[in-house]
Amino acid sequence: PITDLKDLPIVEKAPYDESANADAVVAAAFERAKKSHKLVMLDLGGNWCPDCIVLANVMRLPAMQKFMADHNEFASVDAGRFDKNLQVPAKFGYTTRLKGVPTVLVATPDGKLVNDGHVFALSDARHMTPQSLAEYLSQWAK
Repeated sequence: PITDLKDLPIVEKAPYDESANADAVVAAAFERAKKSHKLVMLDLGGNWCPDCIVLANVMRLPAMQKFMADHNEFASVDAGRFDKNLQVPAKFGYTTRLKGVPTVLVATPDGKLVNDGHVFALSDARHMTPQSLAEYLSQWAK
């Protein structure tokens, strides 16, 4: 396993599609989850954020991609500089400014948040090892 950030290949420096229709991206993830009976994992972040870039790149590692595909329906949402697509976290009760990014929301296919109280846990991802990021994300695997 990768145990040090120096071992992490940074392949994506702008992982969030700033022009995507966030509501459509999120709705598609929930539709996939209803069919696959998996949890939905939403990653809200920004291309300016080093922690978001680290998390996005860990998620792109082959082992993580396989794990995520096996256990979750995943979607990323551009939160800008805490000023875009805030209707997405608001659907889960986070109606005020996000405390940090990346914000990771994990929900059942019918929209019930399962990681409430832990959605900001990865906002310091650049100081975590890829292994610890993977272990955190695996808590929310179905």
